[in-house]
Amino acid sequence: MEKQEILKYVDHTLLKQTATWEQIRKICDEGMKYHTASVCIPPCFVKRAKEYVADKLPICTVIGFPNGYMTTKAKVAETEDAVENGADEIDMVINVGMVKEGQYGEVLEEIKKVREACVGKLLKVIIETCLLTEEEKIRMCEVVTESGADYIKTSTGFSTGGATFEDVALLRKYVGENVKVKAAGGISSLEDAETFLKLGAERLGTSRLIAL
Repeated sequence: MEKQEILKYVDHTLLKQTATWEQIRKICDEGMKYHTASVCIPPCFVKRAKEYVADKLPICTVIGFPNGYMTTKAKVAETEDAVENGADEIDMVINVGMVKEGQYGEVLEEIKKVREACVGKLLKVIIETCLLTEEEKIRMCEVVTESGADYIKTSTGFSTGGATFEDVALLRKYVGENVKVKAAGGISSLEDAETFLKLGAERLGTSRLIAL
């Protein structure tokens, strides 16, 4: 694949705690220049970034990030605030502890409530694959499919591991046809990016590909 073909699948990402507006503006400029799928940025910068890029580039932000153990009410409020500030896409983190306790119904209800708060914006559900067993990953494919979310996403990039080829292939196998897969965390080469896409990913969350 050509470089530009790969970059159109990229959510150009900057989620470091030390991120400044100047750095966010820089990745917005890069996203517009290279026609990335979006920029994925902290919620506090969404309004300013949306005003800066106007309709030239989708703005993605994160909810319940990075640990996912906030209350559902808090995640819904975060989502409503992000949408009000101009977010086009929402990447939410599930409550992994609920998954570990087998509370899949509660996880489903939380995703549905965040989905409703998105009011038609794209919703990607981060399941943090590095913390889940294979059985839990498969069950989460079923939950995300039922929830009506647009994407299932591998990782925050802030836990013990990121996207793997095996996980992307697994998610693509078990998630519903109407749900897309986003690989994120540790994607550091164009070769790996292309492999993820061939395995069925339709978005790539990375901070590194533009620099390459």
